Amino acid sequence: MMKLSKSEEQLMEYIWQKEKAFMKDLIDCFPEPKPASTTVATLLKRMTDKGVIGYNQLGNSREYYPLVKKSVYFSRHVNSMIKNYFDDSVLQFASFFTKETNLSKVQLEELKKIIDSEIKKKK
Repeated sequence: MMKLSKSEEQLMEYIWQKEKAFMKDLIDCFPEPKPASTTVATLLKRMTDKGVIGYNQLGNSREYYPLVKKSVYFSRHVNSMIKNYFDDSVLQFASFFTKETNLSKVQLEELKKIIDSEIKKKK
């Protein structure tokens, strides 16, 4: 499973948002102080090598696009976290998540609606 560093993940987030983007567009997404273009180029190269992004060569420029859906990337990480930190027990994870994240009553009710809706689909 491909693992992105924090800085790669941040850049990937901008690529997901834009769907297609040139390096200059991606640099514009960063808050000040902006990273150097060489830094972003290095990250884009690493992410291309990892197979999470692709690009179209247009003249001297490359237009980058995601090869992995955001939902797929994060579901893999959540599943791997459950496996590694919660003995592969979704119940342990859910218990930890609901107790340790200080969810409000409204958020817990929203979560319950999602779960109830998924239960209906399984019948």
